[in-house]
Amino acid sequence: MGIGQTYVARTIQAALKPDGEDPTKAKVEILFKQAKYQLALINAYADHARRAKIDTSKQLKSFTDQANAISEVLSQPKIRSLQEDTGNVDEETLSLLEKDLKDRVKITRQLMMDAKELFDNHVKIQKLKDTIFAVNDQLTRAKKQEDFSNLIAARSTPKSLHCLSMRLLEKKITNEEDYVEVEDHGLAAKLNNPSLFHYVIFSDNLLGASVVVKSVVHNTKHPEKHVFHVVTDKMNLWAMKVWFKMSPPNNVSRIEIKSIEDFTFVNPSYMPLVRQVDGDRQLRNLRSHIILKHLRFYLPEMYPKLHRVILLEDDVVVQKDLSSLFEMNLEGKVHAAVETCIGPYSRYSYYMNFSNTLVSKELDPNACAFAFGLNVFDLDAWRKDKCTKEYHRWQSEVKQ
Repeated sequence: MGIGQTYVARTIQAALKPDGEDPTKAKVEILFKQAKYQLALINAYADHARRAKIDTSKQLKSFTDQANAISEVLSQPKIRSLQEDTGNVDEETLSLLEKDLKDRVKITRQLMMDAKELFDNHVKIQKLKDTIFAVNDQLTRAKKQEDFSNLIAARSTPKSLHCLSMRLLEKKITNEEDYVEVEDHGLAAKLNNPSLFHYVIFSDNLLGASVVVKSVVHNTKHPEKHVFHVVTDKMNLWAMKVWFKMSPPNNVSRIEIKSIEDFTFVNPSYMPLVRQVDGDRQLRNLRSHIILKHLRFYLPEMYPKLHRVILLEDDVVVQKDLSSLFEMNLEGKVHAAVETCIGPYSRYSYYMNFSNTLVSKELDPNACAFAFGLNVFDLDAWRKDKCTKEYHRWQSEVKQ
């Protein structure tokens, strides 16, 4: 029963007392009982606040102040005399007690309502859940911002490299006859010959791509068997072509340089990623760089006549002959890479949102990741397992 209900009930009980009893004395008794009840309730809240040891310092002080205020009211000589005096009751003092007590009850009720979440376990649990949800939301936004910042950093071109690309493009424009592309059937045959060793490099870093190609060629015993497929964005296409024509790794290895736009399947109707990027104004300026990073999921479409390729990042320097990787038995698996279990980027939990039930149900957050620098892909196994279709399914079902 609430305080107001208790007060009404006791008032009714006083009104129903036998005739002859002084109603004012009954009222005094009710008011004193109500004051003591209120005092006990405040002290109980204050005691709970002391034991809770959470953010209760402000509430504890408020409860203590109100308890002291009620005690002071009851300790006033005039108020005390109401209960002790068996004679007539002073109406003025009675009104003063009633008014003071009414004000104190109103204040303490409000204090108890304000402090409810500190003492109600259901409220505390709900508040904790809301806090966890808010923190997860902040974490998701922070990860997206981190990814965006990383993209900006990766897309930013050092001044020296940018000037190099501009100079190479200028060379092509001023000496256009030296860079006319002539159809080479012999080259086309090698580019589609599955018996050769094929490497794929997705990069807009001219010098990085050049170092990768030259390091592979430098360490191989049979450079004539090695074919390189370099894919870049439209802005760097001709700089790449001019550079490798001016500075080829040797006279027997073959290099194909294409831009993203040369692959007709890179469009919103086929690639969910393109739809997502085109619909996000913030990511639109990084469209080419994002697509370059995700083209690895479309290797069978890019090279339909090949059986196996090695994907190399543009920050790799090869120090051994990689030819044996093309003969390695993958036992029907699609992908081979070097496992990495050390460092901040070594677990799946860093790369995926495991708060999504679809992800947590399928994958282990503590599983070791793998190095991105060198990856071997069996394109026949890829086509058999329909990995690109599975990749599209994950993109549509799993919201990062």
